Amino acid sequence: MNTHTQIPVHAKLATRPLGLWHSLQAARSNLLEILPAIAVKQPMVSGKTGLRWHMVMDPGAIRRMLLEKVDDYPKSKATKNLLKPAIGNSLFIAEGADWRWQRRAAAPVFSHRNVAALAPIMTAAAEDCCQRIAERAPAAVNLLDEMVRTTFDVIADVTFSGDGDFDAQAVHGAIDAYIAEAGKISILDMFGAPDWVPRPGRMFFGSAVNDMKSVADKAIDARQARGPRAVPDLLDLLLAGEDPETKRRMNTAELRDNLLTFIVAGHETTALSLSWALYLCAFDQEVQDKARAEIHAVCGNSAATGDDVPNLPYVRMIIDEALRLYPPAGIVSRTAQADDVLCGREVRRGDTVMIPIYALHRHEALWDAPDAFRPERFTDRKEVDRYAYLPFGDGPRICIGASFALQEAVIILATLLGRFRFTPVVGRDPSPVMILTTRPEGGVWLTAEAV
Repeated sequence: MNTHTQIPVHAKLATRPLGLWHSLQAARSNLLEILPAIAVKQPMVSGKTGLRWHMVMDPGAIRRMLLEKVDDYPKSKATKNLLKPAIGNSLFIAEGADWRWQRRAAAPVFSHRNVAALAPIMTAAAEDCCQRIAERAPAAVNLLDEMVRTTFDVIADVTFSGDGDFDAQAVHGAIDAYIAEAGKISILDMFGAPDWVPRPGRMFFGSAVNDMKSVADKAIDARQARGPRAVPDLLDLLLAGEDPETKRRMNTAELRDNLLTFIVAGHETTALSLSWALYLCAFDQEVQDKARAEIHAVCGNSAATGDDVPNLPYVRMIIDEALRLYPPAGIVSRTAQADDVLCGREVRRGDTVMIPIYALHRHEALWDAPDAFRPERFTDRKEVDRYAYLPFGDGPRICIGASFALQEAVIILATLLGRFRFTPVVGRDPSPVMILTTRPEGGVWLTAEAV
């Protein structure tokens, strides 16, 4: 079926002001629903819901926030309140000098050479996934569950080399429980209440988070006692990492917080991107056929490898387009530290300034047919405004693991599309729902048939 005239699933944006109570309700069920429909038409939208807030969709103003005035727009208190209990003062949360030294120490971990060396682990995980799907084909499969398992297999292996001292599933379960139940927007966050005020719903997962940190600490201590492996994994590389300017190295708590951050970011976001990409390929069979032709020409009947990634540009375009339509971080929030002017509008110190990436990626002034699935729009990445497309952020705080995630996504998607034809299950379309990330609610149910 030709679907070029049809539109894949999308969130329903607000058509009227929600007010504080309705904003809170929407925030706890689907953050995308707090976005006003005019956010895909205007460069900036402002309002007051307890606190003054602004949503910025203008690429020039976003460049100012993320690059030119990055220190004036640190991550918002609400973001830190949500994540700090689980991942501490890691790279994702730290600011200023504390962030800079951690970034310098961790940057070599994700060098091109180190990322390329991890490709065989990604290929093996993709092969295992194909085996599981083949055992059930042609039955319907929830590809969201499969992608979460596959990407977690990758991150657990590249992080701890399958080390018996590390209970990866226990850590995964604790993090997932924390995000699902405790990581929801509180009315206290919206009002900017101090950190020490307890957030109902976040107080009951302390033991799970403490257990998770304890498991990671023991694994780090065991590795320090035993020494690095012949082929270094992520933990080895972090243990060896140091700030080239100060020679400072991460202590156990800093190592643990950053490892847990990489485990969450390293599988959750890639799993979501792959799930949405598979949904879109099932939605548009012409795209799927074109991708499969490229895959068979490059890989034959074999799984994709790291060496194949540069030769699979159309598969990469599909992933880029999936990240545009369903960015894992649908909204990012900052708190202005100084008075400023964005899009000719006054921003005061203390204002919440959001970049609604979901709306930015569907903005009518920036994208042709913004709700349509068109991988070809990424044929020439230079034609895409750098600050109109932000799946990994930008500026100094651009995602440190972007190259890792993209390599993994291309290898896994190419391997699956090379082995199976995916078609939708009638009546089981996913819904884009964002709590902390943009997940396909209801799962991605597809029928897989061997090709």
